[in-house]
Amino acid sequence: MAEGARLRLQGRSMGLKLLLVCALALAMSVPATFVFLLLGDRTERAQSVSEEIGGLVGGRQLFAGPVLAVPYQAPATDPKAAPVSGAFVVFPVRGEATVATRTEVRRRSLFKVPVYRADLAFRADFDLAGVEALAPRGAVLDWSRAEFLVGATNPRGARSDVAMSAGGRTLAVAPSAALGALGAMGTPDRKSGALGEGIRFFGAPAAGLMAPNAKVEVAARMAFTGAERLAVLPYGKRSALTVTGDWPDPSFDGGFLPVDREVGPQGFTARWDIPFIARGVAAAGGAESLAQLGEAAVGVSFVEPANPYQSVSRALKYAPMFLGLVFLAFFVFETIQRRRVHAAQYVLIGLAQLVFYLLLLSSAERVGFDTAFGLAAGATVSLISAYAGWTFEDRRQGLVALAAFSVLYGLIYVLMRLEDLALLIGALTSFGAIATVMYVTRRLDWYGDAAAPPPAPASAPASAKDAA
Repeated sequence: MAEGARLRLQGRSMGLKLLLVCALALAMSVPATFVFLLLGDRTERAQSVSEEIGGLVGGRQLFAGPVLAVPYQAPATDPKAAPVSGAFVVFPVRGEATVATRTEVRRRSLFKVPVYRADLAFRADFDLAGVEALAPRGAVLDWSRAEFLVGATNPRGARSDVAMSAGGRTLAVAPSAALGALGAMGTPDRKSGALGEGIRFFGAPAAGLMAPNAKVEVAARMAFTGAERLAVLPYGKRSALTVTGDWPDPSFDGGFLPVDREVGPQGFTARWDIPFIARGVAAAGGAESLAQLGEAAVGVSFVEPANPYQSVSRALKYAPMFLGLVFLAFFVFETIQRRRVHAAQYVLIGLAQLVFYLLLLSSAERVGFDTAFGLAAGATVSLISAYAGWTFEDRRQGLVALAAFSVLYGLIYVLMRLEDLALLIGALTSFGAIATVMYVTRRLDWYGDAAAPPPAPASAPASAKDAA
């Protein structure tokens, strides 16, 4: 009877223990949010350093090739009001740009920022036949003050004066009198393509070169520095752009993707060809038409091949699942070994897993994510496997735990590297873990109220003497 009661008590205790283990796994997920806060702080610090260094070299630059700006006056809708002044912008029939970049990594403390030098060459073919018909109604164009314009987001990044020529003549370039800084223009946001900070325009006089129905070819050269991203507006009715560089991991973004590209360890080459219809902006119009080009800007971002903060953040998103899997593994060991593990011991195991993420974050900033993951995972797996051996007083159980947890942490690494398959792999792993627990505990009496087996009947006496 005592043995049956002990078995029932064990079954009841193990049922409550599983509920307690699940509750502890959820509770241990709460401290993981503090690791998330720490990660956010480090990410903000890295972004602050990136903006500080980037601002010194020009930041994310957006460039505009040669366009023609012609000042005009038009009568106001109210006869008593003064005439309306503005700039009539004419885009070239075809624009071609080539950009050659050289990159380097600037460091401050633990943080790195990719910066670049860009040598830009622009060509623009203007044909003004029929362009005056697109001007505002009643506008009088002042061709004597017309300017060829080129632009860049931050003139601080200029490494030489802008060189411009047209019709075989070298033109003097200065800050534009026709447009100056357009507050509506700016660098497209990486995700939405919206316009932000203003772009500065530089102008060269077009008097004597441009007039109604004239044709001329304009060339311009610029050398600028910047950081993290480079973009170019599709300034022609049909625009062709070629960008080359030595950065091995470029990200192509903006309004259009390259029509062809080559990326290798030694650098990249990308080419865009944007037709007039795709650009979505008229061949000529007011100054606001330049702002409308922002959404069609094409760019190259110089990204780090393995951003440690993004990788650690992805790992932390799966922390509750892996906390639960390790706890379930210890529960299975407890069931097989028939050796009790106290709730406080589960807490220690959970804390060891949380420290894993701290080790991963602090190491990844110094040696990169891959090496940091190997170091942090190796230390954590060794610790909790040794603890399993100590707890169950069985070296073989420690080796089994080492194998199981090595596979588990290897799975975490796979999830970090196969982001598209992360959900599927995580779901299959969780399903397999639950199935294993079900199988191992299939004969366990969770309620603990089954009747004790009846005592074995006494054997019949061999003789009357024995019976007596």
